[in-house]
Amino acid sequence: MIRTTDLHVSANTALPEPAALRREITGSEADAALVKSSREEIAKVLSGEDKRFLLIVGPCSVHDLKSGREYAEKLAALGRELSGKLLIVMRVYFEKPRTTVGWKGLIMDPHLDGTNDIPTGLRLARTFLHEVLSLGLPTATEMLDPITPQYIADLTCWSAIGARTTESQTHRQIASGLSMPVGFKNTTSGAVLPAINGIKAAMQPQTFLGINDEGRASVVATTGNPASHLILRGGDDGPNHDAASVSSALAALSKNGLVPTLMVDASHANCGKDCRKMPAAYREILDQRTKGTQGIIGAMLESHLVAGAQAMTESPEALVYGQSITDQCIDWATTETLLRETAEKLA
Repeated sequence: MIRTTDLHVSANTALPEPAALRREITGSEADAALVKSSREEIAKVLSGEDKRFLLIVGPCSVHDLKSGREYAEKLAALGRELSGKLLIVMRVYFEKPRTTVGWKGLIMDPHLDGTNDIPTGLRLARTFLHEVLSLGLPTATEMLDPITPQYIADLTCWSAIGARTTESQTHRQIASGLSMPVGFKNTTSGAVLPAINGIKAAMQPQTFLGINDEGRASVVATTGNPASHLILRGGDDGPNHDAASVSSALAALSKNGLVPTLMVDASHANCGKDCRKMPAAYREILDQRTKGTQGIIGAMLESHLVAGAQAMTESPEALVYGQSITDQCIDWATTETLLRETAEKLA
């Protein structure tokens, strides 16, 4: 018989069942309580009921668990200290969308060597999420692969749909069933309306193809996610964190029958992917909030122990400890200064 399938497939390796992996690396009751309460608090910030400023802060991507833990310990301590004014959530991003090629994140390539040991990547992701939660620190990640949520969503407090996937029907459907608040970023071109349409779709019941706890193909039916919101991250035409862009986005949300609240990302195109410009972008966002733009309910910062970014090397051991291998990040000292400044200005 003439072969017509899998002509370009070199391997097809079974993954552990989601339920089995959750049993293998399970969170504690304290973890579950923190996830539940954090999701509720984030939803209240989004609705305006909680007046604290929501900050999604942390490495562009987690590639080294040791430096990730050190960062999490520092952020957890600062989060406790500033909790009266700020709701701090750590970026714990394990999947990276690529425009062409490149490292696709800890889940896809945990050994940083192109071996794509995804079962190990999923185990490391669950382990690290558990460690962050055990510090009392809420977690945030981007849900990129449609299958990933079954493996890590129970340990995630907030999630994002990225600029490259905000127009994807698959990701809008997934967002409608996620148990945590979800932010939709404007597209890489800078267009805001597709993200607004994504929010509207995610708030509605959806039915789509997925997998169940046993890893079997299934029909997933959702009730819709009411805690879906907009994130401005700039685009090909430049930043959109300025007052005019924020006002336009808030008006567009109202016009589409949505709550006029949004988050602004100080990184990505809003700083030209230059970490040296990120503090100024962030301060402009904060300045709008302190001058009365209550529609800005939070911001995002890409931050690590060491400023900048480095290229991948053939030997992971040769990488600079605590420095990003994806987008540029501000360093810890700058992060602490900005967060303390935020709490003081909001006081």
